[in-house]
Amino acid sequence: MTLFQYQFQSRPNLNFVRPRLFRGAIREIIIINLIVYLSMVLFRADEFFARFFGLVPTDVWQKGYIWQLFTYMFVHASFSHIFWNMFILWMFGMEIENYWGKKRFYQFYFLTGVGSGIITFLFSLHSSIPVVGASGAIYGVLAAFALLFPERKIYFYFLIPIQAKYFVLIMGVITFFSTFGAGTGISHLTHLGGLVIGFVYLKRLDILWRIRRGLPRIRIRNPFKKWFHKKQKRTKTEKTEFHYDTDETLREEVDRILDQINKRGYDSLSEDDKRTLFLASQYFAKKENRKS
Repeated sequence: MTLFQYQFQSRPNLNFVRPRLFRGAIREIIIINLIVYLSMVLFRADEFFARFFGLVPTDVWQKGYIWQLFTYMFVHASFSHIFWNMFILWMFGMEIENYWGKKRFYQFYFLTGVGSGIITFLFSLHSSIPVVGASGAIYGVLAAFALLFPERKIYFYFLIPIQAKYFVLIMGVITFFSTFGAGTGISHLTHLGGLVIGFVYLKRLDILWRIRRGLPRIRIRNPFKKWFHKKQKRTKTEKTEFHYDTDETLREEVDRILDQINKRGYDSLSEDDKRTLFLASQYFAKKENRKS
């Protein structure tokens, strides 16, 4: 996690939302993690927190410690562990929260965190070794970033530029093969679980569509259709024109929409604003490709 750096893009690229500083769900998650870590250090309760709030698979099913599937995300083993997890959460999660809004980001974060915990539990039922850290949710955030902002650049060793989609793919491959290696003290399975759950959740509609497309279509005629079913009139919906006099006018409109996202979240946008934001990103992306 220490071998890359995120490159903020300039506004003209619009790919997609300008990152903001410490705020919203990111701030609250980081503060809670810091409070838990400082409590562990001040009271010298590392072992207690790890055994009682960390994820210990045998304790979950033998003693009924179900809460561990959630609380393990807030317990960290060392300062470097919590530092890099929270740093990556801020660096990548801030822009995702700006795009989605606070509520949806919370839902996704805990879905991937708890989901990766459940995967870890199911594949290591007889393990009594505590699993701690927010890495499962962090890998989910990385997957979301790669899907939402695939062209953004990340730097390996602060030198080698690589697009986010390829970076996360490489991380996924490394994590996958690491799950078969010898014990390193790192739960690669939890990382992989967060990555997979994040990807599947965000691509679930596309995955379901592909599954349905591959299945044979079975049509059953309703013999009572002509008596009980009336034909619905289909109305054609007019397509909203996407036209602006100059690029500067379009950028001003996009800035207005981005400011609204920063204040109230993505869900507060109207359908027209969402469509404008989407079409503007495509327009400027195509324009950049022509230049290059």
